[in-house]
Amino acid sequence: MPPLTAQQLSLNTATLGPGASLRDAVRGCLKYGFGGIAPWRDKLAEVGLAPACRLIRDAGLQVSGLCRGGMFPAADRAAREKNRADNLRAIEEAAALEAACLVLVVGGLPAGSKDLIGARQQVEEGIAEMLAPARAAGVRLAIEPLHPMYAGDRACVNTLAQALALCERLGPEVGIAADVYHTWWDPDVIPQLQRACRAQRLLAFHLSDWLVPTQHLLTDRGMMGDGVIDLPRLCQSVADAGYRGLYEVEIFSADHWWRQPVDVTLSTLLQRLPMLNSKEDHNENR
Repeated sequence: MPPLTAQQLSLNTATLGPGASLRDAVRGCLKYGFGGIAPWRDKLAEVGLAPACRLIRDAGLQVSGLCRGGMFPAADRAAREKNRADNLRAIEEAAALEAACLVLVVGGLPAGSKDLIGARQQVEEGIAEMLAPARAAGVRLAIEPLHPMYAGDRACVNTLAQALALCERLGPEVGIAADVYHTWWDPDVIPQLQRACRAQRLLAFHLSDWLVPTQHLLTDRGMMGDGVIDLPRLCQSVADAGYRGLYEVEIFSADHWWRQPVDVTLSTLLQRLPMLNSKEDHNENR
């Protein structure tokens, strides 16, 4: 795999923390030469959809994905309808941004429920209801399987194989967003990533690292090279299988990176690019 460049990186706005604005993220991308951006919907809401689209378009940035739609399982029809309406808005936003995909964090068990099978059925039905609007808008939907620790509350789709099976049942509008933080542990991660690439269903590829010990399962992700994920191997595997999309950096780090100035975080990202192509250890920078 040729060495990754800054132009092949996309900055997920969550990497800069809740205090950074969309304008901060766009300015950072321009300053450090990143090729893309992946905004969260709350950052769009802060400035408005049309101004956000202009800001990103004028900066010449690709939108590797919009975070997020999903959260399908619900306890009653009213809640399901509310989720459906929100997902339709998310499709409209993704279309306006010309995003490569709308990332779906599918949701876990409804409050008070233990019916995991039923929750997964609601997920499939919910995505199926999005297919026609997504097709009309030219938006591809990317199911993001989350680590099994989130099966109860955030996502009852937990492996790449499970997500790909859903895609195959639902049709060509649906692919996956593979986040290494959630999938690195899977014994089948390499063959499933390559399967997704060959089927042209790997719509987004997210980078961070798994720290040992992890202090918080949601907000203590590591900068690439600070943890135990074999990132060079995973990056090589998708490149070898034909992935040509952006490599999106998404780091939730409440106690470390979110407390750093934007320039420190983004300059560190660039410093870590070489390790994505080698086994070099950067743990001393943690």
